[in-house]
Amino acid sequence: MKEDYYELLGVSRQASQDELKKAYRKMAVKFHPDKNPGNKEAEEKFKKVSEAYEVLKDDQKRAAYDRYGHAAFGAGGAGGAGGAGGPFHDPFDIFSEVFGGGGGGGSIFEEFFGGGTRGGSGRGGAQRGSDLRYDLEIELEEAAKGVEKEISFRKPVQCARCNGSGAEPGSGVVTCPTCGGTGQVTASKGFFSVRQTCSTCNGTGQKIEKVCTTCGGEGRVNETTKIKVKVPPGVDTGSKLRSANNGEAGIGGGPSGDLYIVIHIADHDIFERQDENLFCQIPIKFTLASLGGTIEVPTLTGKASLKIPAGTQSGTTFRLKGKGLPSLRGGYYGDQMIRVDIEVPTSLSSEQRQKLEEFALACGDADEPVGKTFFDKAKKFFD
Repeated sequence: MKEDYYELLGVSRQASQDELKKAYRKMAVKFHPDKNPGNKEAEEKFKKVSEAYEVLKDDQKRAAYDRYGHAAFGAGGAGGAGGAGGPFHDPFDIFSEVFGGGGGGGSIFEEFFGGGTRGGSGRGGAQRGSDLRYDLEIELEEAAKGVEKEISFRKPVQCARCNGSGAEPGSGVVTCPTCGGTGQVTASKGFFSVRQTCSTCNGTGQKIEKVCTTCGGEGRVNETTKIKVKVPPGVDTGSKLRSANNGEAGIGGGPSGDLYIVIHIADHDIFERQDENLFCQIPIKFTLASLGGTIEVPTLTGKASLKIPAGTQSGTTFRLKGKGLPSLRGGYYGDQMIRVDIEVPTSLSSEQRQKLEEFALACGDADEPVGKTFFDKAKKFFD
């Protein structure tokens, strides 16, 4: 039994899209194959959470899932979220599942409306190749500037020996003896007479005299393919890029499917991203917080100067305008938020301790070590 998509992501069924996105980002980074080389359990978990997010981030798919559960997407799930090369599942398979399809004999829709599959063209056997998915992890700096990556993956490509025909060179094709070349046969079911796809020729109306020795008559062979992908600035975890015609080769001369590259942003040592904004925490000395001054802070484009006013309190957040990430839609940059935390020295020399005690006496801290505002509020508890 397939696991519940909401439980996989660790969210409630009422979770907002923002909550889903944050949960998926956390799980995807944790179980990404690049972070867990050779760990099959992590790889399988990554596939499952990616599949869950593909469904729940789409309002229509989510509504279908909430109503029908996994049956809404057929036995194959919502679209294999595996590593490179996992085919996308057709969400319209719900009709085959609900109305009796998937058993090899065709659904009621196929029988009444001419047979064949949504991707095929019936006579001639030309079928569009399946779409593929590739999960690509990039660094935060690469997401900010954009980057070109070369990726490699295995996929079915057109057989060079038979040029995709499935027939051995020199061999021809003959009319299918079962359907007489129509690609369909008539069958009686009760008082109905319905037409179905011919099982001998799979709807092509033709039969190969001698199949290709390289591809076994399929017209395709598996090969490793390398392509270059341009990742635009501003992408985030879950961003999807489409590379046209780089999916599986079509069958019988049909067009190739597309390749979808799903982006994952690696965890950063300093920055945490929220949409186009960046957040970081910087520890400062209590002397700087007391006296004020200027420090240099890191940004994705280098370093910047940040003024710390005298009397700055721990937890104060400063904003660097326009130092975040670019919007994927263009037009503006996010901001960088810097939270300062005040470091308290953990060990003092005798001289330092003496001077600090003198400072405490001068400030009256020795007699009133707790802030006056808090003490006034809590005074009744000490009476």
